[in-house]
Amino acid sequence: MEKTIKNVQDLYDMLDAEFRSAKQFWEPFYEDRNRPIPFFPNKPDENLVAHVHSGILTGGKALELGCGPGRNALYLTRHGYKVDAYDLSETAIAWAKERAAEEQLSVNFECKSVFELGPQEEYDLVYDSGCLHHLLPHQRIPYIQMINNALKPGGYFGMTCFAPGFGGQGGPEIVMDDWQVYREKSMKGGLAFTEEKLRYLLEDPFECVELRPMRETEQAETNFGLPILWVTLWRKPNAQP
Repeated sequence: MEKTIKNVQDLYDMLDAEFRSAKQFWEPFYEDRNRPIPFFPNKPDENLVAHVHSGILTGGKALELGCGPGRNALYLTRHGYKVDAYDLSETAIAWAKERAAEEQLSVNFECKSVFELGPQEEYDLVYDSGCLHHLLPHQRIPYIQMINNALKPGGYFGMTCFAPGFGGQGGPEIVMDDWQVYREKSMKGGLAFTEEKLRYLLEDPFECVELRPMRETEQAETNFGLPILWVTLWRKPNAQP
């Protein structure tokens, strides 16, 4: 029955309808490849590189959420991962596929929402570089559950997201109260998180391996890094005997 809330999904649909569709924003965002967007160049996140080089991330099967033009998915593929990578933007996925073809790499790039995915304990790594901070607060519930379901026991969840205090440098200045998002009907370009809030959201069901500010990288470096972001790594506990 139209506009009748009977279950949790009806409630989510009602809350979603109060905001602009994410696809409406991201589709035109990627159309001009020459825009000076820091994460457009084909450079992987510095934390991802660090975890591969340290031996924490050793290969297997990986899922990337909100992959954009594919920079992290391509890096993981070069370092022993079979990667499924998804983004809402068809333009971003087309760009990612072109990059993969140029490098002769096999990556499963698809235009799909994270909320359309239903994997069950098949991934050694789930990676999100900037997806979480563009989700509405209620969308975190199925998002975190999907990631937990997707990971094998002992698998890792890597993620970057906005830290507060960087309003003049491309990030949010303050942490918005979740209720404020609905009162104002706006995320003001993306939500910032304190360390305390990230731990509150993710320490159940995951174990924290690392949570730190992202290291700033120079333009000449081959990795991406901006201090407006947190970098985090979490581990799904092994199944209890």
